[in-house]
Amino acid sequence: MTSNQHRPRNRSSLRSNITVRYGSMSSEQPDSDASSMQTTVISQKRSYIAVAVLCYINLLNYMDRYTIAGVLLSIQNYFGIPDSTSGLLQTVFICSFMFLAPVFGYLGDRYDRKLIMIVGLIVWIVTTLGSSFVKQTHFWVLVLTRALVGTGEASYSTIAPTIIGDLFTGTKRTLMISFFYIFIPVNPALGGLGLLLLVFLIPNPPRGASDNQGGATMESTSYIEDIKYLLKNRSFVWSSLGVTAMAFVTGALAFWTPTFLFRAQVTQGLRPPCNEEPCDPLDSYIFGAITVVTGIVGVFLGTCISKQLRDRVPNADPLICAVGMLSSSPCFFIAIVLAATSIPATYTFIAIGETLLSLNWAILADILLYVVVPTRRATAEALQIMVCHLLGDAGSPYLIGAISDALLKYNPESPSWDFRRLEYSFLLCPFIGVLGGLFFLMTSLYIKEDRKAAELLASGHDYERIV
Repeated sequence: MTSNQHRPRNRSSLRSNITVRYGSMSSEQPDSDASSMQTTVISQKRSYIAVAVLCYINLLNYMDRYTIAGVLLSIQNYFGIPDSTSGLLQTVFICSFMFLAPVFGYLGDRYDRKLIMIVGLIVWIVTTLGSSFVKQTHFWVLVLTRALVGTGEASYSTIAPTIIGDLFTGTKRTLMISFFYIFIPVNPALGGLGLLLLVFLIPNPPRGASDNQGGATMESTSYIEDIKYLLKNRSFVWSSLGVTAMAFVTGALAFWTPTFLFRAQVTQGLRPPCNEEPCDPLDSYIFGAITVVTGIVGVFLGTCISKQLRDRVPNADPLICAVGMLSSSPCFFIAIVLAATSIPATYTFIAIGETLLSLNWAILADILLYVVVPTRRATAEALQIMVCHLLGDAGSPYLIGAISDALLKYNPESPSWDFRRLEYSFLLCPFIGVLGGLFFLMTSLYIKEDRKAAELLASGHDYERIV
C-alpha cells in the first residue's frame, strides 16, 4: 500500500475514490480532514440551542430591516422628504446587503463561519445605535447608517442557514429551517445579547457534516468554478428567480402598506392628515401584528404540507411555492382595490395573501440546501441573496415611491390623490407575484434530477458518470 501523498492526484472535477475538488466528496480522506470530521461531534442538545440562538438573531435582523416602515410617516415629516426619497432608505440598506452577500458567501465557504458572523453582528450593533442620533439636517447620515446596517445582515443571513444545514438532515433539517425563517415576518441592547449568545453557544460544524454519512472529504475549487456549478443547476436558477419576484412583492408591501392604509383612511374621512410628527402608528402596529401571525401560520403550514407530500410527489416543494405565489397575487390585488372603501376587508385579504406567501419561506431555504452540495451552500445563499435583492426588494420600495411621485403632478394638492397615486403604484406587485409563480413552476420540472445529482456528489460519486 502506498501512502495518500504518493497517490496520483486527478484534477478533473467531481470524481469519487480520488482526491476531489471543492464542492464534491471523496470516500478517501486526507488525514487532516479525517481527524476534523471524526473529532467534531456536536450533541443534539447543543444543536438545538444553536438553532434557538440563530432564530433569535434572525428575529432582530428582520425587526431592524422594517423598522423604517413602521415610522415612515414621522420620518417623512421630520426630514421633509417625498415618497421616492423615503423608498431610498430601504433601497440603500438592501443594496449594501446585496453587494456584500457574495463576499460573505465566498468567505463562509472557506473560513470560520462563526467568526464572520460575530464581526458582522458587531458592525450591525454599532451602526444601528448610531442611526438613532441623526439630526434633522443630516438626512444623508441616516442614509449612510442604513447602508452600513446591511453589513451585519449580509454576514448573518448568508451563513446561518448553512450552519443549520450542517447540524441537521432530512425532515429534522426542514423543521429547524422552518423555525429559523419563521422570524422573517415578525435593539442594539438585544443585539448585544445576541452577540454573546453567538460567541458562546454556536458551534462551527464541518461543512457537509450532516450529509456526509460515508466519511467523504472535500477539496476546494476556485470561486469561478463554484459560480459555474450553480449557474448550471437549473433548480437553483429558477428558484432564485422565483425568490426574486417574492422579494419584490414582500419588500414593497412591508415598506409601503402602513402608509398606504393611513392615506386610505384619510381619504375616507376616518383620520385627519398627519402634518407634524410623530404620526399615529396604529396602522403599523396592526399590519405588523397581521404579518407576524400570518407568517407563523404560513411557515408552519407550508412545512407541514411539504412533509406530507415530499415522499409521494418529488417536486412538491416548488409546486407549493408556485401555488403560494399564484394564489396570493389575486388576494393582494383585491386588497389594494378595496382599500378606498373598506379597511377591514383590505386587512382580511392582506392576511390571506401574506399567509399564502409565507408558505414558501422555509421550503425555499430547504430547496437550496438539498440541490446544492454542502461546501457550496454559502456561495449559493450569497448569490441568491444578491440576485433576489438586486432585482427584488432593493428596488421595489424606491420604484413604488418614484411612480407615486411621478403621478403627483396631476393633482399635487389633493389628499385623495395622495392615496390614489400610491394605490396605482402598488398594483404592480400582484403582477410580479404571478411571474414568480411561473418561475417556481419551472423549478418543479428540474428539481428531482438536481436533488439526485447533489445527493450523489455528497456521497462521493460522480453524477455525470452514473447517468
